[in-house]
Amino acid sequence: MLRADDILSTIRMFQEEHLDVRAVTLGINLADCASPRHEHVAQRVRERLLSAAGKLVETCRLVGEKYGIPIVNKRIAVSPVAQLAGPHGEVGLRAIAAALDAAVAEVGVDFLGGYSALVQKGMTAADIALIDSLPAVLSETSRICSSLNVATSRAGLNIDAVNRIAVRMKELAERTADRDGFGCAKLVVFANIPEDSPFMAGAYLGAGEPDVVVNIGVSGPGVVKRAIERLRHSDPQATLQDVAEEIKTVAFRITRVGELIGREVAMRLGVPFGIVDLSLAPTPEVGDSIGEILEAMGIASVGAPGSTAAVAMLNDAVKKGGAFASSSVGGLSGAFIPVAEDRVLAQAVADGHLTLAKLEALTSVCSVGLDMVAIPGATTADTIAAIIADEMAIGVINHKTTAARLVPVPGKGPGEIARFGGLFGESAIIAVPGGGRAASFLQQGGRIPAPLHSLRN
Repeated sequence: MLRADDILSTIRMFQEEHLDVRAVTLGINLADCASPRHEHVAQRVRERLLSAAGKLVETCRLVGEKYGIPIVNKRIAVSPVAQLAGPHGEVGLRAIAAALDAAVAEVGVDFLGGYSALVQKGMTAADIALIDSLPAVLSETSRICSSLNVATSRAGLNIDAVNRIAVRMKELAERTADRDGFGCAKLVVFANIPEDSPFMAGAYLGAGEPDVVVNIGVSGPGVVKRAIERLRHSDPQATLQDVAEEIKTVAFRITRVGELIGREVAMRLGVPFGIVDLSLAPTPEVGDSIGEILEAMGIASVGAPGSTAAVAMLNDAVKKGGAFASSSVGGLSGAFIPVAEDRVLAQAVADGHLTLAKLEALTSVCSVGLDMVAIPGATTADTIAAIIADEMAIGVINHKTTAARLVPVPGKGPGEIARFGGLFGESAIIAVPGGGRAASFLQQGGRIPAPLHSLRN
């Protein structure tokens, strides 16, 4: 039985502490939209989205009003487009992407993820076509997001794919130079990509998932921060173990709320409920920051010694609380550190406390990776590939998801400000040390083999 103080605490989370349902994401399989003609594929994917997602926005509104809980973003994740549309070449891919973009706008959804390819062990002609189409598609559409899985702990790291993607990232940044390279903010490169994440830009519907499914992302950095502050105020002698227990308790409550909303939306749509992803995803708003959590934990400046240990503790406590609350926890479920989307992290970069090397260290213990990191526009494709490869290696060796969402900002250098707007935020451009010195290593191409501990059978 719920106690009155538990109920009041949950109400306070929504009213005062920025707790919200960050994303309701409807996963849709597009396999039955295949056709020999790309015009037919484009028509079929439009009809499929309108049929499956036509009531999504209205349903989310009704459920949000019923419980008094804000549902901020409504999104769609589709099965990897490379598997459906790649054989049609770049012309066909652009037509299909345009159809998807228009359908997303028609149903009133924020973003669509799944313009994706899984290339951890090799690239098909379809995969290559999709990668080569990225500069055009992500600059010409407004709601399409792309994720590319280039590594797994079982397959190793596909350097050929990383090199090719880095070149296309440079082209994409130039095509969107008037928006500080914003097109790259819709592209994320993964190791060990989860098949059920509701968060953009990495959401897609993986193999083995239902034909249509509701996945939900709940986020509450502000709730966690306030809980730690209350603990410190009520008990000045509280230890780090006490702090971890408090985070676990809050994560439990957040997860319960997320599953309640997700199951209600799924029931009304008549589709299965998939998972709740309790990742702490910040926004540029004051009071909704991972950096503020770290400061509340006692880190004077994010990036200072101790930051990695603090992020590790936070991430672990969030996962423990969520796992106790639900048997349907999935996605990434931990702490995100998207620099431009977090006011405190962005300021730490501007102040010089948070460097690229320290960010990379933090990604070894957080839930994602180098996320929304603005780098100088002059950074070469070889260097971008090397940064991605380093991040992927962390994921491969540690059997965890890592990712790189890098934005080379045309015409700007270290310390200048890149502005992306909205939830994407803004950030000082981070310096990239030793640029170009890894070029000869990566230009050898091929694949870095999987580590020995991948042989677990």
